[in-house]
This record gives sequence, structure tokens and C-alpha cells, in this order.
Amino acid sequence: MIGAAKEAELVKALFEAPRLIAEALTMDAELKAVAHDISKATDVIFLGRGAMFPLAMESALKLKEISYIHAEGYAAGELKHGPIALVDEYTPTVALAPLDEVFEKTASNLQEVAARGGPVIMIAPARAPDPHGAGIRRVAAPDCHPLIAPLVYAVPMQLLAYYTAVQKGTDVDQPRNLAKSVTVE
Repeated sequence: MIGAAKEAELVKALFEAPRLIAEALTMDAELKAVAHDISKATDVIFLGRGAMFPLAMESALKLKEISYIHAEGYAAGELKHGPIALVDEYTPTVALAPLDEVFEKTASNLQEVAARGGPVIMIAPARAPDPHGAGIRRVAAPDCHPLIAPLVYAVPMQLLAYYTAVQKGTDVDQPRNLAKSVTVE
């Protein structure tokens, strides 16, 4: 059970969501530049911690579906248990890094990727501390409460998938081999 003060904080955060999502829609210029680089990759890694992990998986799925680039989403804390083996100079890592209680751990993971020569794109608020890794490209996301971060960060991830697909020349309205509905037999 949460107290009244925490409840008020969470309600305030939820009321800010529409404004922050609209702000996320203004990230398109930076995301187009990132998409230009990602469109050249054959594989992309997405990382997220906590509530951002499901969004990392969904972001990878969206990129696969419309750009046909192999992408996987991983829990950032599991990086050392397999995904780190995939890191090379040709495999970008996109990290969802809101300023929350695990930001420093995520930043540490990004330093590990960068130290191995992997290009890193960190989606984080502008006021987030610099992870101090060569090759870490920052894209400023709206500064938001961790509770609504998955809602806010979903927008730039969808835009990134879209702009990557457009850069590659794929048909974003009719992705190959996808059904718009699932039927059960």
C-alpha cells in the first residue's frame, strides 16, 4: 500500500503523461539521424532495466517488423550473461535510460558495450549524468517520472523503427509476412 504523498506524486505524473508524450514527438530530427546509422546495421541490441525491459523487447520487435533488421531486447542487468558476446563495431546498442534508481547501473552497462567497440545510443533525459564512454551517443528524451517512462519512451522507439524503415525503403504500411490479426484454429 502506498501513502497519500506517494499517491499524489503518481497521479501528478500520470497527468503529465500527455504533455510529455507530445514532447517526445518532437525528437524526430535526432531520431532520423540515429535511424540513418541504424539502417546500415544487420543486428541491433535494445537494453532496458525494470519497467523499461518490456519496452526494449517491444522496440526490437517493431524494428524487426518494419525494417527487417534483426533486433533483440534484453534486460540490461543480463548483459554479461550472453548478449555482451554479440557486441561489435557493427552492432548498435540502443539503451532506454530514464533517470531512475537504476540509471547508474544502466550507464555502467553502456560503458561496457562502448569499451568493446560497440556503438551506443542512450535515450535519456538531458539532465542525466554523462556515462563517460567513448562512442556513447546521447539522445535527449523528456524528463519524466519513472512510472510513466515506458509510455513516454515508447514514442521515440516507434519513431526510430519508422525512420529506420523509411531510410531502408521498406513499406511501413504493409510489412511483409505480417498479419494484422491473429486467428485461432
